[in-house]
Order: sequence, then C-alpha cells, then structure tokens
Amino acid sequence: MADRLSALDASFLRLEDATTPMHVGSVMVFDVPAGGFDYATLVDLISERIAHVPRYRQRIKTVPGGLGNPVWVDDQSFDIGYHVRRSALPRPGSDEQLEELVARILPRPLDRSRPLWEVYLVEGLAEDRFAIITKSHHSLVDGVHGVDIGGVIVDGNPSGGDGVLATWRPRPEPTSAELLVGALADVVRTPSQLVDTVRSGVQDVARTAGRVATVAGEVVSTLARVSTRPAPDSPLNTSVGRARRYVMVGTDLDDYRAVRTRLGQGAFADEVTVNDVVLATVAGAFRSWLLTRGEPVYPGTTIRALVPVSVSPSDDAARVGPEVTACFVDLPVGEPKPSMRLHQIAFSMRQQTEGGGRRAVSAEALTGVGGFAPPTLHALGARLGGMVSRRLHNVVITNVPGPQTPLYADGAQMVATYPVTPLGAGQALSIGLTSYDGGVYYGLYADRDAMPDADVLGRGIVDSLQELLEAPRPRARRS
Repeated sequence: MADRLSALDASFLRLEDATTPMHVGSVMVFDVPAGGFDYATLVDLISERIAHVPRYRQRIKTVPGGLGNPVWVDDQSFDIGYHVRRSALPRPGSDEQLEELVARILPRPLDRSRPLWEVYLVEGLAEDRFAIITKSHHSLVDGVHGVDIGGVIVDGNPSGGDGVLATWRPRPEPTSAELLVGALADVVRTPSQLVDTVRSGVQDVARTAGRVATVAGEVVSTLARVSTRPAPDSPLNTSVGRARRYVMVGTDLDDYRAVRTRLGQGAFADEVTVNDVVLATVAGAFRSWLLTRGEPVYPGTTIRALVPVSVSPSDDAARVGPEVTACFVDLPVGEPKPSMRLHQIAFSMRQQTEGGGRRAVSAEALTGVGGFAPPTLHALGARLGGMVSRRLHNVVITNVPGPQTPLYADGAQMVATYPVTPLGAGQALSIGLTSYDGGVYYGLYADRDAMPDADVLGRGIVDSLQELLEAPRPRARRS
C-alpha cells in the first residue's frame, strides 16, 4: 500500500485556501558558468536528482468517503516539463524585477492532480546572473521522506554532474477498493486513526498540536506559558488577500559576528548568539518601520515573534534530526538602545532553549545535515508556525544556518539564497533568512495590500544592523 499522509500533512491540505497556499519556496541566484546554463541543463539536472527522492514523482490520491488520510501514489503521467518552467526578465534584469516576479509566482496554488512542486528558471538578471525559484508544498516536505526541491538542485561539486539518468517506472496506482481496504486495515490497527481523520477535518490545526507535535518538533512548555498571554495588537495581524510582495535583503555574516563580539561583553556579559543579533536587527527594523508609519511606539511596545529553533534531545550531535521547537520572543521594539534590545532578546532566548532538558543545535551541526539543509529546515519551521494558533504570535521568523562554502547547480555557483515562507491566516508578514558562504540573506514575504511598504522594512534591516555595529560597547561592572 502507498504511503499515507500524516495527520499534520493532511490538515495542511484541508486548511489551504486561495489566500493562504501552504507551500514554501526559495530564490537561488547563480553566476552563469563559462559553459553556460540553460533550461535543458536544469531539466536534466532535476531529472537526475529526483531519482533519489521518489516523492517528487508522486501525487496525492484521496480515499473514497474520506475514511482515511490521502495517500502518496506514483504519477502515471509524470511530466517534468510541466514542473520545470522557464521565465526571463528584460535585460538587464534588476533585483526589484526579480522580487516582483517572485511575488507573482509564489502565491499561485499548486496543482493537486500532479506532484506538488514547481521550479522556475529565470534568465536575464544583471551582472551575468540567473535565478531559480522553487515551490514545494508543506505536505511534501516532512523532513523524513522528502526534502525541499531546492536541496535537490545544489551540491558542493563545482564541475557539474555526470549526466547519467536513473530509470524510473511508476508503480501501479491503487484502486478505490484497495484504498478502502487499506484505510479499514489502518483503523483496525489504530482505532484512533478514524477519529483523528474526522476531527482534523473540522478543527483548527492549533487544537491538534499536542497530537501531531512530534512530527514537526515538540512545542514545549513555552507554548503553555504564553497561551494565557495573547500576542499584542499589531498591524502585522490582519486579513490577507491573494496578492503578495517579496523583498530580498543581503547582509554580511561577519557584521553579525562583530556585533556579537563587541556587545556580548561588559556589564551585560550574556551568551549572545548570532541568532540573537539577527533578532535584534529585525527588532530595530520593526521599530523604524512602525515609526515611519506613524504607529504609536512606547517604551513597552513589543512584537511577538515565533522563532522555530532546531533542537537536540541529547548531547550527541550525531543524532541531530529534522526536529524544531517553538520559541516565543517579545521583540522590544519600544527600546531605543540597540544594545539593550540585543541583551533582552538574548536573555529570553536562553531561558527557553536551555530549559526542559533540550538544547539548541549549533550552526555547525545543522550545516552537517545531509544535503543543502536550509530549505528543508525553513519548511519545517513554517510547518511549526502553521500548527500554533496565530493568536499567540505576530510574525514567524525562521533563521537557518547554511554551509559557509560555495554550492553549485551543474557547475553554476550559487551566490545568494533567499527563503520564501508562507503566510498564515491573519499573518501579513513572514520572515525567513539563511546564512550562506559569508552572507545572511533575508526573504520578506508579505500581503500586498496590508504591507505596501515592505521595502521600508527591508531597508530598516540594513539600517538596524549598522546601528548595532555603531552602538557603544557596554561598560564593565565595578567589582
């Protein structure tokens, strides 16, 4: 019998609608290699790579009568030309034009009658570059059987692939009778499965979080602590439409390390991490964005961020798996001093990641996860954000460390990678960022009507980081 979708994966399918498509994406920018790179090259590359990830040739098939969760079946008429598409910008294409193209491509729902992924080759970028835009559905990227398509395309080989294609023949598709027998057999083995299937079709995902938490990582006692404190009112929480804006922001990783070294000393000698500096940078950007809008900003003004953090249940780094937990951080946007914002965030994060017998996984351990882990881990973080009630946070911020060595797509070097994490219901903005090869790359994905000034927030990130770099160092305590 074909693989059955988990309760969480099935719920993402049920909750998806025209305004909140449940897929994640990425924008990878490459230098054109000496031998060139074209559509045929990309098709051949993906055809070769997905031989090792069978899920990318499978589609979803529902069980008659809804007696069980849908199953994955091989697509008998799989057409890679449908999934790998070609686009171009008028030369020389700017980053702003690329952002607008992403904002138009990503909101389009994926065709459920086919495997749930798409890839776009975008030619014509200035400075002899091209981009690859990817889309993968939440239900496809579970971190166990499937990885994001972006992780399939790139590797550390600068010389390109060998061009050898693996043969593939689809398995026969199960009949309706076989699907019913399989569903009934599952009910006999696990009687609660039928109850769960019916319940998940009518309840909010947040109400089933305890039942499915092990799929996307444990939402530990942090969730219980904040559940009695709804997120503060914010212009980030509003009804969203179908249209989107997308903003790419590139920064240098060394700047974050410099801030950590300078400000993580003296009277506030906390264990400041690069992730803390990132959150402080975002907090400063939110502060300037709110002030630009004329929103009231008081000393106690905060924006609550849900920050998925990869965790390990033991000290054995070799056991790191695709598991994330939720940290809720009240970003102190009302605090005018950047160094104080940083240390307040560091203290809050440390309280959460060091409790409960679990510890945050180091960047080095994460980058050791097989393949190009960041797209998959961004997907897992977004899944966790979808599980948690939107009343508990204003924005989801996923920060995934990537490899600090160059990656390639058939010899073309990737020079930047920007994540695209989906919006939840009532969430006008999501922020994803990936560190890669000396850079930190933000992807701001926003509702087009609620945040027409998303570019202001993007510029605020650059300004906020500079503010942290220029902030005076804390004075040492007197003994």
